[in-house]
Amino acid sequence: MACINGKMKYICGVLIILLMAVVCEAGVPAGAVSGFIQARDAHFALNGSPFLFNGFNSYWMMVVASEPSQRYKISSVLREASAAGLTVCRTWAFRDGGYRALQISPGVYDEHIFQGLDFVISEARKYGVRLILALSNNYQDYGGRPQYVKWARSAGVAVNGDDDFYTNAVVKGHYKNHVKKVLTRMNTITGIAYKDDPMIMAWELMNEPRCKVDLSGKTINEWVQEMAPHVKSIDNIHLLGVGMEGFYGDSIQDRKQYNPQGFQVGTDFITNHMIKEIDFATIHAYPDVWLPGQSDYTRMTFLQKWVMSHWTDSKSILKKPLIFAEFGKSKKNAGYNAFLNTVYTSIYNFAKNGGTMGGGLVWQITAKGMESYFDGNEIVLSENPSTRAIIAQQSRNMAVLQHSLNSSESKILRSNRNNQPND
Repeated sequence: MACINGKMKYICGVLIILLMAVVCEAGVPAGAVSGFIQARDAHFALNGSPFLFNGFNSYWMMVVASEPSQRYKISSVLREASAAGLTVCRTWAFRDGGYRALQISPGVYDEHIFQGLDFVISEARKYGVRLILALSNNYQDYGGRPQYVKWARSAGVAVNGDDDFYTNAVVKGHYKNHVKKVLTRMNTITGIAYKDDPMIMAWELMNEPRCKVDLSGKTINEWVQEMAPHVKSIDNIHLLGVGMEGFYGDSIQDRKQYNPQGFQVGTDFITNHMIKEIDFATIHAYPDVWLPGQSDYTRMTFLQKWVMSHWTDSKSILKKPLIFAEFGKSKKNAGYNAFLNTVYTSIYNFAKNGGTMGGGLVWQITAKGMESYFDGNEIVLSENPSTRAIIAQQSRNMAVLQHSLNSSESKILRSNRNNQPND
């Protein structure tokens, strides 16, 4: 029955919002996922309409999935996450050297590990969860930047330290080859090349790049200027991010006041994200780690200013969407759910007030029986009902907000068409 008066329109609107909440809580069927996420006018878009999300980090998925008997853990996390309305997962597409390595040595890969990543992507499709895949790591965990430099040194290349990752031609060549290997990978389960798969929302060049020998951000900036076009030359469909934490550098001096304790790590949030091939900006935040010994009030005050400054710069200077790509608080400390509520409220309000903020990715969700992956920030959704409730409520809020934005945009488009002069 058509909604023909104001009262009926109101009732229909309420019913739509309730339906959105039910769908969000029940999870998104795989058939509902279509199209590639794009960046448009400083916000994310799907099939031309605004796209918002609530998501999570589960960095471990590929390696765990490489053992078929353990794949149920990936299925469990994705199923429970989808049921809580989580629609984006950030995970690793690398493991360089060492035990159960994806890349055993430069250009040499373990097919069994790659098939683990194939499974993750296939299973994400089943539960309607899009993926952000990081291509390397700043830290020696999972190999990362130190392993690339170690490989070069072992081959007789003159390198001074890990920061040569950004400048040495041989090391950069190894990284570029890895990028090509991953992006052109043909999924053995879906039959879709990674670079053609809409389940992948975005690539990140590296998880949390840092550079001790140049704190200004210029060295990493030159590296991004070289690597971002390389990624786009192979895959110009998917979004691309740097993967950085959000620390400011030297480009705008007064922004450094927002860095925790004035700390610099060799990145520059402004210049690194202004590179044209970079489609979106990211920030991370761990106030209890970054501000040790400080009160919760001090940490929350820092967090609010941290998010505000990056949202403002993304909106006004970068003109690119922003993802709160990692945030966490040790569950050993009191006030975890209060912290989560504060972060989620901030994300929602910034998404509501002018866009730019696309969503957040809590660190980290694991399955039962994964104690070896616990880091103090872990969430097992089935074992943490109060935390799950907060996460699910944020998912509903973001879904309703997305629907509201889509409805508003549709009204504007209809109004513009109606106001066009007749031929």
